Amino acid sequence: MRRGVGLAAFDRQEQSKRSFAELSSELSRAQVENLHSQLDQFRTALTHFASTHRESIKNDPSFRHAFQQMCSSIGVDPLAGPRKGGWWAELLGLGDWQYELGVQIVDVCVSTRERNGGLIAMSELVRLVSKLRGVSGGGITEEDVMRSIKTLHPLGAGYQVVEIDGCKMVRNVVKALDEDQTAILAIAREEGGRVIEDHLIQRNSWTRDRARAALENMLLRDGLCWLDAQDERAGRAYWVFSAMQWDV
Repeated sequence: MRRGVGLAAFDRQEQSKRSFAELSSELSRAQVENLHSQLDQFRTALTHFASTHRESIKNDPSFRHAFQQMCSSIGVDPLAGPRKGGWWAELLGLGDWQYELGVQIVDVCVSTRERNGGLIAMSELVRLVSKLRGVSGGGITEEDVMRSIKTLHPLGAGYQVVEIDGCKMVRNVVKALDEDQTAILAIAREEGGRVIEDHLIQRNSWTRDRARAALENMLLRDGLCWLDAQDERAGRAYWVFSAMQWDV
């Protein structure tokens, strides 16, 4: 006949459970305290580094990139702005720097929209923003511009980086590029901005009706190109602003 568990054995079992729970709790507290201590030391070290090299981080693109890479590896985003960057943004003053760059990007995009239809090459945008900032503003890179463009999303103005035939471009109007427009822009980049119907027919195997309709849509509907109705070679050619070289 099997004997049941006595009260004494039951008490010992409950006591063992309580002892293990207390030990686990003590170990957890010790681990948390140790983690907080390590984080405080780490934060102190990074704070000292950031304070010492603040100007280099803000003005030297290569140094800033290396700093960003170091921070990314530990899950810290120092350029996220005051809300997301927290004490990093306050410490480095990079939150304001990022938004200032964003304002300059908007300035360039708006001032050039009449001639490029709201689509500008990334390299051209970097060049014009750098010119606007002047020497005292410090150098900027494509990476800086891309990060600032992300801060412009709440504006709902359509600011977005797109890639066309391996070339980064910044779209700053609320409209998406369709496949036909993307194909035309790729050819325009190769031809210095000039596109004719025969280019699309020969290279993309389009019908003449499709080529003409796509180019007319870019001209009349989207405002992404100009029409030269007296082109010397083809009689009718379209010039895509964003693929043209401008001396500004």
